[in-house]
Amino acid sequence: MTEDMNILKPFMALCLMQALPCAVRAAQPDSVYVFPYPTTNDHGRRGMQFVWSADGEHWQDVAEGMVIMRCDFGAWKYMYRPRLIQDRQDGRLHCFWDLDPEGSAIGYASSTDLIKWTPQEYFMATEQGKFAVKDGRMPVVDTVQVGDKTIAGYALKVPYRMVEGLERHGIYRSALNAQRGERAEHDAARFAGLQTVNARITVDEGRAKPISDNLIGVFFEDLNYAADGGLYAELVQNRDFEYSEADGNKDRNWNSRYAWSVEGEGMAFDVSTEQPVHPNNPHYAVLDVAQPGGGFTNTGFDGIAVKEGEKYDFSLFTRTPDGKGGGKAVVRLVDPQGKTVAETTVTLSSKTWKKREAVLKATATVAQARLVIIPQSAGRYALDMISLFPQKTFKGRKNGLRADLAQAIADIRPRFVRFPGGCLAHGDGVDNIYHWKETIGPLEARKPAANIWRYHQTRGLGYFEYFQFCEDIGAEPLPVVAAGVPCQNSGIGGPSHHSKDIVTSLGQQGGIPMEEMGQYIQDVLDLIEYANGDAKTTRWGRERAKAGHPEPFNLKYIGLGNEDLISRVFTERFTMIYEAIQAKYPDIVVIGTTGPFSEGTDYEEGWALADRLKLPMVDEHNYNTPGWFIYNQDYYDHYDRHKSKVYLGEYAAHAPGRPSNIETGLAAALFLTSVERNGDVVSMTSYAPLLAKEGHTQWRPDLIYFNNTEVKATVDYYVQQMYGQHAGNKYLPSTLTVDNRRHDVRSRVGVSVVKDGESGDLIVKLVNLLPVAVKTDVEIPSLAGHQAVGQKTVLSGRPSDTNAVPVESAMEIGEKFPYEMPAYSFTVIRIKRECK
Repeated sequence: MTEDMNILKPFMALCLMQALPCAVRAAQPDSVYVFPYPTTNDHGRRGMQFVWSADGEHWQDVAEGMVIMRCDFGAWKYMYRPRLIQDRQDGRLHCFWDLDPEGSAIGYASSTDLIKWTPQEYFMATEQGKFAVKDGRMPVVDTVQVGDKTIAGYALKVPYRMVEGLERHGIYRSALNAQRGERAEHDAARFAGLQTVNARITVDEGRAKPISDNLIGVFFEDLNYAADGGLYAELVQNRDFEYSEADGNKDRNWNSRYAWSVEGEGMAFDVSTEQPVHPNNPHYAVLDVAQPGGGFTNTGFDGIAVKEGEKYDFSLFTRTPDGKGGGKAVVRLVDPQGKTVAETTVTLSSKTWKKREAVLKATATVAQARLVIIPQSAGRYALDMISLFPQKTFKGRKNGLRADLAQAIADIRPRFVRFPGGCLAHGDGVDNIYHWKETIGPLEARKPAANIWRYHQTRGLGYFEYFQFCEDIGAEPLPVVAAGVPCQNSGIGGPSHHSKDIVTSLGQQGGIPMEEMGQYIQDVLDLIEYANGDAKTTRWGRERAKAGHPEPFNLKYIGLGNEDLISRVFTERFTMIYEAIQAKYPDIVVIGTTGPFSEGTDYEEGWALADRLKLPMVDEHNYNTPGWFIYNQDYYDHYDRHKSKVYLGEYAAHAPGRPSNIETGLAAALFLTSVERNGDVVSMTSYAPLLAKEGHTQWRPDLIYFNNTEVKATVDYYVQQMYGQHAGNKYLPSTLTVDNRRHDVRSRVGVSVVKDGESGDLIVKLVNLLPVAVKTDVEIPSLAGHQAVGQKTVLSGRPSDTNAVPVESAMEIGEKFPYEMPAYSFTVIRIKRECK
């Protein structure tokens, strides 16, 4: 059997089932019992499965044990005691399940076919009456044998056609999963005997169509220590003494003293909250110096990296709590052996809080220095906002960004930057929703917060800095704000199975109280005014001007929501915010959300909401396998061009172990050829996540890994860079013919041709995900009568290679020219043409 036949085998089985003779099908029962049960050994975290029986005694799996529905509630997703009730009037099936062992709270969804489900609802058991089925066919208590376990639950009699539908759906899902599971490591067997493939590409510039010139952007989220300890250039960790157990970090020492210690004798260190620098930063350090000589030390983020000859700005707020004494302090940077590599002095005397500043110049390069403050006189000293910044930040900005990391992002040439995050923006519960106003103004007045990824946000990298960075790299700012609801994975209290935690989480799922929505909506409107308002006539325009930017940032886009469950609570609040923005700022493009996946209930409900409100754009997310990206190059071909535009806000190819290698990079490159083809409906894309610090990586893969001294670009980074640096605003249709009829061969060869309207360059992108070369004849009739110069950039290697980098070279170009795509390669050919 050929490879194509293997792929089609499950679909052939489905067709056979549908074509069974009437006599055979007539032998099937009219109705059967179905028994839903949660996946075993994990309290239903993987979801709900079914068995069915014709007689109530002999049971068998439905669709080979396929998970029918998964609970979306909270961080733990538990599902206890699912039961079905069928409405006698319309046949709709209503599913209820307990969210905790005690049954104090309940999850609910309904379906007409057990395949597609309505958005889930969650409520206390005492509220079940509002979801009661008036005339329902009730389940009966039963027990069944599932493997070696006896499961107690509820059985319900339903039409057999529902079980048939689930079986067909299971076959369909199995076929899709087989494609999605294809890996390059099996290519030797899959393509055994495959010889060099020949292809022909003919470009038709006469049928060029406009496409978005904002296709490639970046998505920054404060995840994996991307901000503090990463892109934000601050070198002192816990400078504000606001680390807290409430941050949720697993480190037992994670508190206001974290990263600080006392060296030597004669000094004690405590933390106080009396008369702070600012109410938003209540904690500060108090040094009790009985005898000079000891040092107050900060270890930075895995050490403090300094370079010989470079200067560093030191600052702190200080006062003497007793109103007397004081003097000076020696400030040093010392290497791991205790040798001083930089030194200065500051004055500590002040009855009230006063900011002191000095400059340290490094005499040596040290990867893991530490900061030491040594008071020179006995006394008590209050210290806060202790800071150390390299003077060489990106573009020389004060309170700026780490130069090498920011430059690596800029080198992608992103057309936009989405910030400050996805999950981070809507937070871990209502009280943790990200509020932009807390991130602007003087650093001591900004309000730090727990990070949903379980560490601390100083908010030193705030909204002003995000807007400034976008301007510095020529990218459109795309801030994302919560749609009045927190992250659906909110789990304050954790999965402890206690009802009080369920109650707390139900409050989070409920969103911002309606009586507070007016102020929240005003905050969103104020954000637009902060970005675009006049510096003299608007309140928030004046605030922007105070920060040093009187000219508007020219905000055009705002994201509303992120991967949300499209529930009634979400829809109500989203609509309120959207309509308020449209009324006051009709030119702002509001980007909605279609949930966390590229299919399923939230995806469908998100698009339905977009249709009802006529949203200008929606945000789709798609983390999937390399196989999915290979076999879904037609994904956007059939989108309605008259509906909302698409922002593919988060996507990545995920292989086992989550590497970034040639296989994952080329899968993304292949899919992006189809995105360019559909650049009239897909307006923006951004790979996710962007940054990850070594030793603090919570999510993989990421585009850029880094430590304190190195920036490590990945294969996926170079794919994004090649697309970003070779973007166009016109798509040139092309015909690709391959001399091999195998579907899996043709699906691994991709082409996209675009034109850069500014330079007039033609850009040909070629992807080969096969283990053999593809000999290609390229024909571009519009080059006839022109002299052309070609610049070729090739990224290639073995599928598992993680260190591959692009190689550039010149090549000869004509109206017709040959090019051999190397096995496992992505090639960009940039063509400059001149008249003869």
